[in-house]
Amino acid sequence: MTSSAARPRVRMTGPERRQQLVEVGRELFARRGYEATSIEEVASSADVSKPVVYEHFGGKEGLYEAVVDGEMRVLLERFESALSSRGHPRELLERAALVLLDYIEDDTDGFRVLTRDAPLTSGTGTFSSLIGEVARRVEHILGQQFGTRGYDPQLAQLYSQALVGMVALVGQWWLENRTPDKREVAAHLVNLAYNGLAHLDASPELVDRHGTAAASDPS
Repeated sequence: MTSSAARPRVRMTGPERRQQLVEVGRELFARRGYEATSIEEVASSADVSKPVVYEHFGGKEGLYEAVVDGEMRVLLERFESALSSRGHPRELLERAALVLLDYIEDDTDGFRVLTRDAPLTSGTGTFSSLIGEVARRVEHILGQQFGTRGYDPQLAQLYSQALVGMVALVGQWWLENRTPDKREVAAHLVNLAYNGLAHLDASPELVDRHGTAAASDPS
């Protein structure tokens, strides 16, 4: 008896089959990466023929884009929810840090997909573009704070990129280590970010004004 006869193929509606393939692709791309994942493997894992995958996505790149778009939408919605309500700037930083750490903990496969390199021909969003989108939301919050504290609001874009990038890179490190506890990680991130922001120089300058690696030897 063949395996197909022993396990009848489950009939699904078009949307159900598409969602199943996205979930299969998400798991495979997270575990093996884009290049190492084949359409044959996707089809086999979903118990369908290769033409079914092509019918829904046109190929592996189309499936990858669907997976990434779904993950970006989920994560951006979480950031939007966390940052939409009013709060002290330190609270907002805590929420933003915990959103990403919660996502890493609860949706590890999705985070792995987002942080892997996208195919060179892909026009889909990458982790860097996602971080840029989050930073634009944080920029609005920082701009308001800068205006009330006498800093140049136009610099909010630079600082938002720095803050969000810091959290994202620490998140990638924490993905592999999972220690210390995520709330402790968030507390340390906010400690560095907020206490630094609380004591910003309005017009910072480099200590070494000549761009040299070290001061000249006075002797």
